[in-house]
Amino acid sequence: MTEPVPVVDALQILRDRVAAAPLGLATATRDDARRVAAGLVDQVDDYLLPRLRDLDAPLLTVVGGSTGAGKSTLVNSVLGAQVTRAGVLRPTTRAPVLVCAPADRAHFAGDRVLPGLPRTTSDPPFGAESAPARGAESGRSGLELVVRDDLPPGLALLDAPDVDSVVEANRDLAAQLLAAADLWVFVTTAARYADAVPWDLLRTAQERGTALAVVLDRVPPEAAGEVAEDLAGMLQRAGLAAARLFVVEERPLTDGFLPEDQVAPLRDWLHGLAADAGERAAVVRQTLAGALDSLADRVGTVVDAVAEQTAAADALETAAAAAYARARADVAEGVGNGSLLRGEVLARWQEFVGTGEWMRSLQGSVSRLRDRVTAALSGRLTPAADLHGALESGVETLLHAEADRAAERTVTAWRTLPGGPGLLAGYEGLDGMSPAFPGAAADAVRDWQGAVLDLVRSEGAGKRSRARALSWGVNGAGAVVMIAVFASTAAIPTGAEIAVAGGTTAVGQRVLEAVFGDSAVRGLAARARDDLDERTAALFAAEQDRFATLLAEVAPAPDAAAGLAEAVAALAAARRVGA
Repeated sequence: MTEPVPVVDALQILRDRVAAAPLGLATATRDDARRVAAGLVDQVDDYLLPRLRDLDAPLLTVVGGSTGAGKSTLVNSVLGAQVTRAGVLRPTTRAPVLVCAPADRAHFAGDRVLPGLPRTTSDPPFGAESAPARGAESGRSGLELVVRDDLPPGLALLDAPDVDSVVEANRDLAAQLLAAADLWVFVTTAARYADAVPWDLLRTAQERGTALAVVLDRVPPEAAGEVAEDLAGMLQRAGLAAARLFVVEERPLTDGFLPEDQVAPLRDWLHGLAADAGERAAVVRQTLAGALDSLADRVGTVVDAVAEQTAAADALETAAAAAYARARADVAEGVGNGSLLRGEVLARWQEFVGTGEWMRSLQGSVSRLRDRVTAALSGRLTPAADLHGALESGVETLLHAEADRAAERTVTAWRTLPGGPGLLAGYEGLDGMSPAFPGAAADAVRDWQGAVLDLVRSEGAGKRSRARALSWGVNGAGAVVMIAVFASTAAIPTGAEIAVAGGTTAVGQRVLEAVFGDSAVRGLAARARDDLDERTAALFAAEQDRFATLLAEVAPAPDAAAGLAEAVAALAAARRVGA
């Protein structure tokens, strides 16, 4: 049995597989799965791996909440200094500010936590906007680091952007920062504590086992008890009864700070966590274990989406394969049912065997017909070149038509299948044959005709008594073989054309029998027909590859979903061993 890898290594493997999860097809669950995957990767990078590698690092407390809830004022009041900007403009907190003790600066100045956010260090009260740095080019905001002597070691406070900011990037960053917290201090107000957005995030905290404190801000003094009791009941019903609840009454600010008696309970509790290594470790263990426990369900969402991607890719591939298989079958039918023995081909064939005597010849003896056609084969009558050209043109026209139909059927099917419209977007001309197809088809038909002549030469090489006749008319004999191929199933409806097709087949067979023998005739026609089918298959496979190439860029590997599930199982095994 394979030994479990360490938890950190197992988590890294899981993280990498989730980051690489193939979610390129626009299926029903794709967008949700992408958000889940991105959030999971961020949390592993920002919190889980750094925390697992350093369990004794300072407690990162993220202060988050709704727009205008008073987060920045609360942070400044806890610290007793203006370290983060509070105001009335929306969004109020535009860039996150992290405050730590001098002894803890090294833990946050580098990229141990939140590695995707560039750092700037500034002196209070406020720093300049973050300069462009690693991560800034992707649009992610920087992290302003403020060092304060009056904040105890072991504790860091981070003032996050609004969770319901009008700026989407701020909302995303707030969610990312909350997922990176050891402890989440959620700030809401008496007027907004029942809003949907805060409770969506509180439910996320509950699902992930995040250690949580809730600050109910701006509460009218006369309603403090009633509102606090209502919020406490909501927390309990949501499975968050363990969350610490602090109530801040609405009072006039003093020099921009909350009254001391309103902020002291929260400050004392936070400072107590910083001073008590055991309590601090308990908070870390709660959040760390909860985050790790949540991974299986979250990865399960991605696994299901990848499985849906696989099913969608299979359906798209099947649709393309069916369209081109049908095209190949239709070409085979068109080649063998006599439909090509009309128009130019029929005219050239009649000219080839002698127009004036054609219909009368059908009623004469086979021997006289054989003599007539044998004379034609010797080249003493109309050359076979025109007939070859007409046959070539007819087959090419058939190939073009079926290539167009196959492409159109594929595009039509893809437009109705999950993921198909997104793949087709931006690509024009896929609903018809490719620009290279006419040239490839012409080459294939000419090569086929050459192969038929080679068959005739090869078959005639062993017929000494007929070698002279064959040497006189290889092109003509080859043309008769091709005519036999095209009339192999001859199902033509009208009486006159039945006679033409039947006579064509009879003449071709009798002439070839006279030169090669009965068994050789059937073999030549069958081999020529099979050769044309193989060349048709190769042509259509190249056309189908246009769709296969598009699909290959986004289709999951067959074991993609299983690989994610295996990584989850490996992490669980590593945790059991390390417990």
